[in-house]
Amino acid sequence: MTNQPKRIAKPVTRIQGNFLAALERRLLTWLCARMPIWVTPDLLTAVGVIGAVAVFAGYSFSAFDSGWLWLAIGGYCVQWFGDSMDGSLARFRKIERPSYGYFIDHSCDGLATLLILAGMGISPFVRLDVALVALAGYLLLSIHAFLAARVLGELRLSYLAAGPTELRLVLIALTIAMMTLGSGPGLFGALSGFDLFVGTVGIVLILLFVVQTLVTAKRLAGDEQAGSN
Repeated sequence: MTNQPKRIAKPVTRIQGNFLAALERRLLTWLCARMPIWVTPDLLTAVGVIGAVAVFAGYSFSAFDSGWLWLAIGGYCVQWFGDSMDGSLARFRKIERPSYGYFIDHSCDGLATLLILAGMGISPFVRLDVALVALAGYLLLSIHAFLAARVLGELRLSYLAAGPTELRLVLIALTIAMMTLGSGPGLFGALSGFDLFVGTVGIVLILLFVVQTLVTAKRLAGDEQAGSN
């Protein structure tokens, strides 16, 4: 019998320091305790994706009537419920599948982000190129988080005291502003106020990626130099 190499999963510490983390954790625990047995983590993951599809549809159809933005707002709520509850329910019931759950959850997160920002770029409120800058920033920061989980064993779920929940609330507020103010030329020529907001968020995310990459690289270099001494 030949010896087969064993894959050793490095334990990952979740780092979550967003404003609403404690309150959200209590709410999710309360919901998990009351969730019917037929509701599974996989079902909740699918619900989260459906919510993202609803956001995409709401933004896309807002070109015909701004009332469709209510669908986007409802989609954010559904997406929060599915995305936040799937892992929470698995941990509450002690049925985690770490590798499978990590892979599926973050794959769906990437798809959801694409749907949300693509829908926003198709809408009459935000230019597509501006939305793509925000998408690039979010995906770059996600790549950093996944790389850090591999090399440091730390999965950072929040930056600047904000996480996905706070970001959804900001996007809901932005969507309400779209309904209130409408689309059309703003005070900045070709760029509307919505373009400037979404573009600024994208640039901040890209800068965070650069800063966090430098910080992590310095930390890894120091750790490896100390280990070689």
